[in-house]
Amino acid sequence: MFYWLLKYVVLGPVLKCLFRPDVEGLRHVPATGPVILACNHLSFSDSIFTPLIVKRKVTFVAKAEYFTGKGIKGWLMRQFFVGTGTIPVDRSGGKAARAALDTQLRVLRSGNIAGIYPEGTRSPDGRLYRGKTGVARLALESGAPVVPVALMNTDEIQPTGTLIPKIKRVRLRIGAPLDFSRYSSSVGDRFVERAVTDEIMYELMTLTGREYVDVYAASLKTSVEAPRPPAPAFTPLEDRAR
Repeated sequence: MFYWLLKYVVLGPVLKCLFRPDVEGLRHVPATGPVILACNHLSFSDSIFTPLIVKRKVTFVAKAEYFTGKGIKGWLMRQFFVGTGTIPVDRSGGKAARAALDTQLRVLRSGNIAGIYPEGTRSPDGRLYRGKTGVARLALESGAPVVPVALMNTDEIQPTGTLIPKIKRVRLRIGAPLDFSRYSSSVGDRFVERAVTDEIMYELMTLTGREYVDVYAASLKTSVEAPRPPAPAFTPLEDRAR
């Protein structure tokens, strides 16, 4: 209830008025059934703008520390994440990735939309980084279609480290759903999961038009310029009609 109150009464109308979302391909998000929204990650505000423009509820997961802050700031942050449908997950320890995956699987098995950032963290410099295979496992285990969502300029609106966003028109581009259900029997096959993940990242690279870097963003420090290896040649698992 709080989610819809924020989206349509308290916060949503104000954000739409200020940032005037320019969205291409919203029709690609299915009106019913489980869906995975695979988004590139440029800014903290990505988790605000994506649910804002999708008519259905979008559920992301976030580290539990966001929900345990003290004082007024901690309370406000907690209320914000709860209100935007974000689910806390303990990301400490070796079972953290599985906990996040299980949480999103429950969302999908309820016929809802799960949002995920395949890169695992925000891009340190605006480029697109290697995807982690969690998005592939989520797709293969659930059978849900993957809809690539390109956030085009949220790093300009709210660069990493800034608190107050710039008032600027936000742009999103949504691609056609990707169906990987034919590989459901390959759950746990790391080669298939890697290929599925790369295909998703290829779609995001095409939609965003941003340079692709074949290393994990988490392995880089934001203060150090990332290496610039040439973008690898992506080979789809099989030809798809365009």
